[in-house]
Order: sequence, then C-alpha cells, then structure tokens
Amino acid sequence: MNRISLDKSAQKAVDDYLEYKRIVGDDDGGKLFTPEEYEAYKSKIVPQRAKNRLYVSFGVPGGIDCKLIGPETQCFCTHRYKQHKVDFEEIPCERPLSLPCRVRGCRCSAYLYVPQIGSNHVRCKCKHLPQDHGETADHICKKCGSCRGFQSTMTCGCGQPSSAHQTLVETKSEREARGRPVGRDVPYAAMGGLTGFSSLCEGYLSLETSNS
Repeated sequence: MNRISLDKSAQKAVDDYLEYKRIVGDDDGGKLFTPEEYEAYKSKIVPQRAKNRLYVSFGVPGGIDCKLIGPETQCFCTHRYKQHKVDFEEIPCERPLSLPCRVRGCRCSAYLYVPQIGSNHVRCKCKHLPQDHGETADHICKKCGSCRGFQSTMTCGCGQPSSAHQTLVETKSEREARGRPVGRDVPYAAMGGLTGFSSLCEGYLSLETSNS
C-alpha cells in the first residue's frame, strides 16, 4: 500500500479547502472564490445560517425522527439536499416550507425524502422506483398507466408504514418547541437535521424519542 505524505503546509491547504467546501458548497458555481470573495461570502452567509437554519427530518407526526436529513441525503428528484434551496435571508411564513431543487431543468418544488433499504430506494406499489415517477408534487409514474402517484408499502423500523411518515422542514424555534435537539450553530451549508454523530443513526436505533 502506497502512503501519501504531506508536510504541514500541504495538510493545512487540504483542511482549508475542505472547510471552504463545507461552508460554500456549490454556491461558487464550480470556480473557487478569491480570498476577498470568500470573506465577503462568509460575512453575509454565516450570520444568516445561524439565524435562519432549517432542520429537516423524516418521521411520523408526533413520533420520533426516523431519519435526519444531511447535505448528501437524496431527494425524491434524485438530487441531494445540498442541491436544494436551503439558505434564506428571511424564512417564508407559509407552511409547510418548500425547498425547491436548484439543479437546472429539475422540476422538484420541495425537498422530499424517500426511504432506502440498504443502498436501494424503496419501490412504489406499482413496482417502479422513485426515479420512474415524475419529480413534480403528484409524482405520477412514467412507466405505467395505473399508478397515480408514488406510494410505498415499506414498513419503517419504527413500526409504522412509510406512507404514515412525512418530510418535515422546521425552524430552530419550531424544533425546540417539539423538544428536539438543535445542536450548536455551525457555518456549514445544508446541515439539515444533523446535530451530532448520533443523528447519523436511524431514529429507532438511537432511541431518540420525541420528548428527549
């Protein structure tokens, strides 16, 4: 096995780049900000994220958070959470909060989590996968004429059917009102519901109850 050895300056450059990507994400359009642009971006976006962070979870209303959404968690539209609009100067008043996909050509108007079994997404009752359905709100199947919208027969580890779950987007104050953990303020993009290592586990595994 070959080992790559980096001196301290190279290690710092790698760490700085990783920190940059965690903060900026795709907002630079694929071209790195100049140091001045980066500082200007941080001065605007970091306080905004501390004030207006959104927490995203998947669960049965009134029950545990069965899945906490993070930057890489896939949406029904097949794009990642970090590819949706997650930063707001002012949080909209309407509920539920919709986080539309920012990928060009995608018609997804709101982030929607789809459960997985291992690395595979669950199938609809019509036997087709989520990507075989339209990404618009009705999620009509594109492969069969009988399915009028995606519905899974899967039972979650919490014991409730997948159809009883919902993707919930909430503010810090709304999450605190439910008695759920909010973690500490971080400058990173698209953190969703992640507040620590335990939040990477499925809710029923971490025994994270709604009144903890």
